[in-house]
Amino acid sequence: MKNLKLKAARVEKNLSQQELAEQIGVSRQTIGLIELGKYNPSLQLCLAICKALAKTLDDLFWEE
Repeated sequence: MKNLKLKAARVEKNLSQQELAEQIGVSRQTIGLIELGKYNPSLQLCLAICKALAKTLDDLFWEE
């Protein structure tokens, strides 16, 4: 399932996939795959993404 909330939060911060990836120490491809729902990030990576985007786990990763 695509993670549109992650993409929206990233765009809201005016960050490219590359810029977000560099902030949290992963590849741009990793961010792209998470957004496409093709990669299931670890809790540690989820928390790093949340911190970089100033969002909570619920904001970005909770499925309705």
